[in-house]
Amino acid sequence: MSLKWWLIGALTSLTLGCTKPELQVEALVYEQPREINAFSLEDQHGERVGVADLQGQWDLLFLGYTSCPDVCPMTLAKLRQVETQVKEPDLNVWFISVDPARDTAAKRRQYITYFNPQYKAVSAPHQDLYPFVQNLGLMYAISEQQEGDYLVDHSASVVLVDPHGKIRAIFKPEFAAGSVPTINTEVMVRELKAIIDYYPG
Repeated sequence: MSLKWWLIGALTSLTLGCTKPELQVEALVYEQPREINAFSLEDQHGERVGVADLQGQWDLLFLGYTSCPDVCPMTLAKLRQVETQVKEPDLNVWFISVDPARDTAAKRRQYITYFNPQYKAVSAPHQDLYPFVQNLGLMYAISEQQEGDYLVDHSASVVLVDPHGKIRAIFKPEFAAGSVPTINTEVMVRELKAIIDYYPG
């Protein structure tokens, strides 16, 4: 074998040896993370938050509202377990209220404190909130009447934002007959660790 072909073979072997194995997860993972457009929301302390607040750490974003009877409290309780088990020092949770008429900053603060006072509980008028939610790849629908104990339809998925402030993955809820659609804690812990290791900040 000539020196030329030996060098080509050696370089090819090195290239193949350095190929990163495929990430095996059930979550929807974006190889090229999605941009998050500029936004302005209010947190539970009345402070404005935007894209810069999603940078510098991993963030888990979830839609809900404080009057939600099942999906929201169950998912937040599970995210608390996930956060505790993953043990990633730079991991934060955002509770995005899609019921701004009822969920004042004070009410959001009281609600989120039950799970973890370090979490962010944000919201905004619908004209600012809806484009942000849509940008995340999520959705919600609310009655125009908004009287009494009304319900709000919303996605039960959890969005993972990387330390660059971009959408890296979406964790889908499990749907089973007779059960509330929520994330699987064990699966999410395993896959979140894998994604963070695969895409170090």
